[in-house]
Amino acid sequence: MFFCRKQKQIETITIPLGEFNALKALVVSLQARIKELEEENRLLRNGRKSSTSSTPPSQDIGRSNSMSLRVKTGRSSGGQLGHQGHTLEIKTNPDKVIDHTPEFCTSCGEDLSGLPDEFVERKQEIVLPPIQAQYVEHRSYAKTCNHCGYKTVGAAPAHLHNQLQYGSSIDALIGYLSVYQYVPYRRIAELLRDVFGITMSEGSIDNILARMTRKSLHTYASIKEKIQTSKVVGGDETGVRIANKKGWLHTWQTSLLTFIAPSFRRDYNTITNLFSQGLPESVLVSDCWAAQIKTPAKQHQICIAHLLRELKNFQQALDCQWSIEVRDLLMEALELKKKLNPADYLYPNPAIQNIEKQMDILLKAECSDKHKKVQAFVKRLIKYRQYIFPFLYHPKVPPDNNASERAIRNAKVKMKISGQFKTEKGATRFSVLRSVVDTIKKNHQNIFDGLSIIATLA
Repeated sequence: MFFCRKQKQIETITIPLGEFNALKALVVSLQARIKELEEENRLLRNGRKSSTSSTPPSQDIGRSNSMSLRVKTGRSSGGQLGHQGHTLEIKTNPDKVIDHTPEFCTSCGEDLSGLPDEFVERKQEIVLPPIQAQYVEHRSYAKTCNHCGYKTVGAAPAHLHNQLQYGSSIDALIGYLSVYQYVPYRRIAELLRDVFGITMSEGSIDNILARMTRKSLHTYASIKEKIQTSKVVGGDETGVRIANKKGWLHTWQTSLLTFIAPSFRRDYNTITNLFSQGLPESVLVSDCWAAQIKTPAKQHQICIAHLLRELKNFQQALDCQWSIEVRDLLMEALELKKKLNPADYLYPNPAIQNIEKQMDILLKAECSDKHKKVQAFVKRLIKYRQYIFPFLYHPKVPPDNNASERAIRNAKVKMKISGQFKTEKGATRFSVLRSVVDTIKKNHQNIFDGLSIIATLA
C-alpha cells in the first residue's frame, strides 16, 4: 500500500515597486519607533526612584539607589573628628537621694546597724515623676470699702471664661503632638488619658487646635510679610489629599522663616492670591515649575540638584556623553561655590566667567542626534539660561531648593499617618501651625515653649 502526499504549490505574489518601497519605509519607521519607545521606557524606569524629587519610595523600581547624587567620602560612619559629642553627666545636686546602707554582714550575719558607715560610690538614674494633671482653682473674693461702701471683687485671670476649662499648657501640648509629632486625634486622646489621667474627646481636641490656630494668625501673617521682603526665598509645593480631593501645600521659606499655605490649585493664580506683588526684593529659588519662574522677583535661581538628577538619568539610561559634560560642569560650579569667600563676590571672577562660557558652548552644541527627552532638557536650559548660575554671584543664594523640600516634607509624613486632611479647615490649621512651628525651630527656640506662649494669648 502506498501513501501519496499532495504537494503544496507555492504561489508567487507580485508587488508593484512603489508599494514595496512604501512597505519597506513603513518597516524602517516602525523599527525606529520601537527603538525610541525602548529608550523612553528605559529612561523612565531608570528615573522612577525616590532619589528623584517626584517619586515616593513606595514606587521605587528595584529599590535601587543608583540615582543618588551623594558621593563616597571615604570617611567611616558616625561622628567625625572634631564633632562636639554629648553624653550623660552626673548632676551635682540630685533632686532625690536614696541611701543604701547594709544592716547586717553578708558573710557572718552580724548586726551592723550601730556601726559607722563610709561612702563608697554613687550612681544616678534619670526618671520621670508620676505625671498627673492638676486642677488649679481660682477663687474670687470681695471687699467692701469702709469709706464709700463700694464692693470690689478680686478679678480672676482674663482667659478663664468657663467654670472648668483646659489650661494653656494643655493647648500647647495638643498643638505640639498634632502638628509637630503628627499624632492623630484618637491617639492624642489615648495619650492624655493613659499618661496624664485626662479624659478628652476628639471634638475637644479639634476645638483646641482651632483655638491655637486663631491665636497663631498674627504670627502667621507676620511670617508672610517678612518673607515678602526677604533677600533670598525658596519656593516649592507638594500634593496632598484634602476632603477626598487633590490639593496642594505651597511653601515659601528662608533660613529663619517658613510659610505654608493650602490650595486646591497648583497655578500662578495661587501665588498671586498670596503674594499679589510677587517677591520683588528676593532671589527666588525653585525648580523649573513655570508658575514659580513667572513670579515677579529680583532674580531667579533654578535648582541645580534637580538638573543633576535628570542628567545622571540620561547618562545611565541613554549613555549620553553630552549629559556627562554638563553634569561635570555643574559639579565644578558647586565646588567653586564652596571655595568662594565674601570678598570674591565683589569683583569679576575668572573661574565663574569660564564656567559661564563653557555652559554656553555646551548649550549651542548640535543636539539633533540626542533623545527627544535630552533635546527638551536642552531647550529648557536655554530658556532659563540666566537662572542657572546666580548662586555664584550672591553669597546667600543656595544652588538647590532642598530647604524648601524639607519645609514641605512634613506634609508627606502627615499624609502617611493620617491619609488626608478631612476638611479644608484642617489643612489650613495644619499650614498655619506648622509654619509657626518650623519658624520657631529655625530660630533655635524650644517648640513647646513657643507654642505655650501662643496658647496664653487672648
